[in-house]
Amino acid sequence: MRYGIFSDTHANLDALEAVLRKFDEGKVDCLVCIGDTVGYGAQPNPCCDHVRTKARFTILGNHDAAVAGRMDYSYYYPAAREALDHHASQLSEINLEWLRKLPYNVNDGETHFCHGSPVDLEQFEYIFTVDQASTCLPIWSRLGQVTFIGHSHLCKSYALGRERVYEVITKRFEIHPEFRYVISVGSVGQPRDHDPRASYTIYDDNERVFEFSRVEYDVSAAAQKIFDDARLSDSFGARLFAGV
Repeated sequence: MRYGIFSDTHANLDALEAVLRKFDEGKVDCLVCIGDTVGYGAQPNPCCDHVRTKARFTILGNHDAAVAGRMDYSYYYPAAREALDHHASQLSEINLEWLRKLPYNVNDGETHFCHGSPVDLEQFEYIFTVDQASTCLPIWSRLGQVTFIGHSHLCKSYALGRERVYEVITKRFEIHPEFRYVISVGSVGQPRDHDPRASYTIYDDNERVFEFSRVEYDVSAAAQKIFDDARLSDSFGARLFAGV
């Protein structure tokens, strides 16, 4: 099975469509979205339409949960709350109902998917350091061979032995059976690693090979849509140019 795995689209249709074209070219067998289709960007409905109809599995992200009324987001900073309220008012009923029913995780054999840390799914904890990945060691035996996560908007990989965690620093690598892996797949619509290109990933569970990839898209067009929407903070558009 060749999985096309992506996360954190954040209503950026230009980036999402660029990634979907790359998945088509890569002839993946199964599309998996691991959360946060909404939030921040200017086109929540078209993004939900694409993901809802094309992904075999979609995981609930924290922004999805907020828009769907499944979590308290009063502690989010004001601009993020305003964007979520705005998206909730825009989404079609079919897309809202879809978000209300998304699962916190999906386990497809030994390949697992969740938005944040697998330790406590509903808390959406981050994993982007070795120390954070080490919090998974107590549940090592319950992890899949590979657990894919999003949330941090960073491309990070960790190989978990039974007692120690190692960061994997290559973009393409083989999965070894003696380890469990936690892989953060980056962000389609709002990367935060100083690379504005949309992030996407492919995992071949037959060849046991994983790869990070990036694709350029029209950042100016995506940002302008945000600038043109009076209810969205200009900062959400400006950060797209720098990938932060």
